[in-house]
Formats: sequence, C-alpha cells, structure tokens
Amino acid sequence: MKNIISLFCLLLITSISLGQNKKTEKADKLYNSYQYVDAIEEYLKLSGDKGISTYISTQLADSYYNIYNIEEAAKWYKTALEKQPSAETYYKYAQVLKSQGKYKLANKQMDEFAKLLPDDERAKNYLKNPNYIPQLVEKDKLFNIEETSINDDKQSDFGAVLSNDNILYFVSTRKSSKKQDLWTKQSYLDIYKSIRNEDGTLSTPEEVAELNTMYHDGPLTISKDGKTMYFSRDGHSMGTYKKIKNNKVKLAQQGIYRATLIDGKWENITALPINSNDYTVSHPSLSPDGKTLYFASNMPGGQGDTDIWKISIDGSNYGKPVNLGDNVNTSGKEGFPFIAEDDILYFASSGRQGFGGFDIFKCDLKNNTKAENLGNGINTKSDDFSFSVNSLNKIGYFSSNRSGSDNIYLAIPICQFETLITVKDRITNAFVKNAEITILDSQNREIATQKSDKNGKTDFNVSCEDSYSISVSKKGYNDIIIPVEESEGNDVTINVDLEPINEIITEREVKLNNIYFAFNKSNITQQGALELDKLVKIMKDYPEMKILVRSHTDTKGAVDYNKKLSERRAESTVQYLISKGVDKSRLSSEGVGSNEPLVKCTPNCTDSQDAKNRRSEFLIKKN
Repeated sequence: MKNIISLFCLLLITSISLGQNKKTEKADKLYNSYQYVDAIEEYLKLSGDKGISTYISTQLADSYYNIYNIEEAAKWYKTALEKQPSAETYYKYAQVLKSQGKYKLANKQMDEFAKLLPDDERAKNYLKNPNYIPQLVEKDKLFNIEETSINDDKQSDFGAVLSNDNILYFVSTRKSSKKQDLWTKQSYLDIYKSIRNEDGTLSTPEEVAELNTMYHDGPLTISKDGKTMYFSRDGHSMGTYKKIKNNKVKLAQQGIYRATLIDGKWENITALPINSNDYTVSHPSLSPDGKTLYFASNMPGGQGDTDIWKISIDGSNYGKPVNLGDNVNTSGKEGFPFIAEDDILYFASSGRQGFGGFDIFKCDLKNNTKAENLGNGINTKSDDFSFSVNSLNKIGYFSSNRSGSDNIYLAIPICQFETLITVKDRITNAFVKNAEITILDSQNREIATQKSDKNGKTDFNVSCEDSYSISVSKKGYNDIIIPVEESEGNDVTINVDLEPINEIITEREVKLNNIYFAFNKSNITQQGALELDKLVKIMKDYPEMKILVRSHTDTKGAVDYNKKLSERRAESTVQYLISKGVDKSRLSSEGVGSNEPLVKCTPNCTDSQDAKNRRSEFLIKKN
C-alpha cells in the first residue's frame, strides 16, 4: 500500500497550510517533501502543544494515512475534529473509517461533510444513496479470486499485466538495496517478469534489469504484439526534478516512458512529451489497437486530485491530453486505468462509493456509461487496485493489501449474460405491465421471479454454465414457457407475445387447441395437459362457469367401442381438471364416439385425418 500511495501522490509542493509556524517548520519540511515517517516523529514531539493541536492532529492523520497506518490515522482525524472541524477532515475521517469496516460511523462523518459542503459532488452522491454498502455486497459475483504464487509477503507486489505471449510483468519492492524511498522507508519499485505456463502456474520472477534504475520504475503496459512497452519512472533517475529552497530535498515527478523489444531486451527508452516537472504522469494503459494511451495525472484541468486522461498515438507523435470526464473522474483520486478489448475501462478510485480505501470500478467507454463498482470479492474494505485482463487467456489480475501488504491476485471471470425480456399483448401489441416472469434452470427449478415494468420489460443475470427457460404468466392471458438461447457472455433478448385468454372464450365454448389422444388410448398427453391448464386458469378467473367436456374418436373400430372409448376420454379429461383444483360440480362429460367426425373421410381416412377426429370440445353450459 505504501508504494501505491506514492504512485498516486502529487509529488508537488502544495501551499503552506494555515496553522504552520516556526515550531512546526522542521516537521512541515519533512511532510512537504513526502518524508512522512520522519515527519510523524517530529509532529509527535509537538502534539502536546494545545495551541497548534488541530493543525498537528491533521498533519499527523494525513501522514499516517499516507503510509497506510489506518488505526493511527483514524485516531488523529478524530482528534482534529474535536476543536476546529473542517469539511475535508470529516471526509477523510469517513474514508478511514470505511477502511476499518465501520460503515455506520463513517456515514455520520459524511452527514457532517454534506452539511458543510452540500454542493460538493461527493456530498451529492452520498446523499443520493447513503446506505449503499448492502447493495454492493449483494452484487452478482463477477470473478473467482485466487492468490498467485509470486507474491513476496514482506514486500509490495502489484501492477500485474499479462502479455499475449504469456509473460506476466509486475512491479515489486523485493530487491534489497541500501537506497530507500524516503517516504515509505521501503526499497524503490522495480519491474519484474514471470512466465505463465500452460497449466496456469507462474515461474519464479526475474528482474527486467534493463528497465530498472535506482528509483521507482513501473507500473507498465504492454502492446498487443508484446514489442512495445510504456512504463512509469521516477524523474530522479532521468535528472528531472525540482530543488526545494533552503532544503536539500529534490522533488521529482513520475513520468511515462516508451521502450521497444529488440533481440529479447528492452531498448530505445524515450520520454513522452506529456511528462512535466510540475505534475505527475503515471499508470499507463495502451489500447489494444495501440492508438490510445490512458494514464493517471494531476495535471491542470482535472476534476480533483489525480484523474484518468488519454492521448492519441500516431507512430512517434502524441496528441493532447483529454480528461475522461465525470463518468470516470471525481474530486478524489483515480488511477491505475486498464483499457480492455471491448472498450471497458477498469480503474481504481477513492472518490466513489465503495467498501473503503481504493475500490476497482469499470466504465463502458463505447456506450458512455457511468462507472460501476465491481462489487464484493474484488473489492474489500482495504485498498484494491491495478486491475487488468487478458482477453486471449480470459483471465485477469489485480492487487490488494487485504492481507496486510500489496499482493497480486488472479481474477477468473465468471461467464454471465443478461436475459432481456419484453412482454407484449399479441393482439394489441401493447406492453404488458406486471407480468410474472420466472427464470427456470435446466431441471425446471425456479431461480428467480420478477415482474415486468410499465414497458413490459425485465431482465435476469445468469451464468453461462446452465441452460434456462422463462415462464411468463399474467391474469387474463395464457401462460407460456420459452427456452433461453445459450450464450457465452453476450446478452440474449426475448420478445414474449402473450395470448389474451378472452380470445378463446366464445358464446358457446372455450376454444382450445385440440386435445389429441393416441390411438385407442384415453390418457392425457403432455400436449393435452398444456392445453387443459389454460382451461383451469379460465375457470379460476370465471368461478361461475360450468363446462361440458365432449370427446370424439376417429371412425376406426366398432361404433359401440368408440362410444365407450370417447366416454373414457371425456372422463379422463374431467379428472385432470379436478386434479388441478376445479370443483367437480362445475364439470360434466359426454362421449360422442365416432358419430360426429370433424373430417368426413370414411372409409379411407389418413392418419392425420384420424388424429383430427380424436378430439375434445369444451362447451359452456347455460343455467
């Protein structure tokens, strides 16, 4: 976590805070040069001075937060709010409390923040949906998560990107060195690689020595063909930095550099023209076509802290930076963009509603949708960031400090698709509201039931691993069951045309499709049951209706035999209706035999003609 904070940092001296004086000068110089560990030591020496306690408390809280000591940060933010509360301190305290999983207490701080800054976008978003955590927890799981074997438990490992030739690049502080980052008191970041084998295992990581310097190198992005890399690098190693007056500290910005693979080595390292001594440019991600580079920066013109930007690439020419706007960026920190094959941008943010710390979000750039939290599993109350996917292998990687240090995790996508359903009246073509729609699995077990909205629509999110059907019912309409097409992740659209039941009720009878019987049989078939269920529904909707079931046979066989067979068929039909809950007093039966054939074809009837003559009628009895 310490190093991801350092890569999010502005690396730029901000205006001197109110409350600073001669007593805090030494501590402030350390703080403003990002030497937080040493700054904390100096501020603690002054923390008993009541005259500057609010300022000291805030500086201590920010310092602890910047090295991810959440417990101490919470303690000092709380102290800072006791005398001179400020909106930003309420906000920061809320974020720390979320990182501790104390969501109710965090909401109390956000309530105060919203009172002080009601027009702030963070306040507006909070007030729209203050109790959003249960919704995030209930989100459908998108990935199965596994730990990788390449992590060094005592060091930071993150920024994993898998190339199409199965080389996993990442950054790590595992290299022991006497030279340390003054901010984090850890080794500087270096770029490493590991080979992903056919069985998914990873080889022992090796340093990519030609890309590494004495300072921070990485994270990175790789082209689709694996021959071009863009990576972040600390300006110290390139001699691009600013000196602070009256202080020996040299402040450098992160910049982005390009390298090409020649004979197995990364060479021709060149700086991009968007680099600056005044602001950070970091976290590159190259589009699959190689024409657009996404990155994080606090350059002027952004939404707040660090934002996601993009530039166009044409050979060695680069366009002007374009901010991705408020569908992605907030007044908080956004970073670690990754652009996937389908124009889905994954990124980390601390400015959006999440579980705590940095959460991972996605945004469909093609359709200009708002950012969506990836939900429980990927995101936790700790920092979760640096998400990438490899479409060829259908796997992803991300980083998290949920175990106490920055580790790399494997994310295996769960194949899911949306079943989009629209229900209409078959006769009028009008949308049918409040139709009850149930999705069934391959064993006809109910998974979920929803009702159609005013536009006749609803949708279900289901796994690709099973087959499904939907059952649609609505009073006044015939029930219908429709299979759902199989999918490997693409949405499936189903248009349902419900048949109004009243269309089959005439003055004389209820007109069902023929209830066919097998030759010389009187048992109800599956087709017959489906039709009779329509009659059951009608009789429940019309409780005064009484029905006479008249059954017919074909013309084969003796007249007396056919008469008895038709009686059995009529009675079998009545018994089925009774078994479905229709009162027997409302039903009667009659066997007509072969006396009233629908198709007069004797003596040379075809099998098809005989089948049509084996039928039942449902006559409405008048009182």
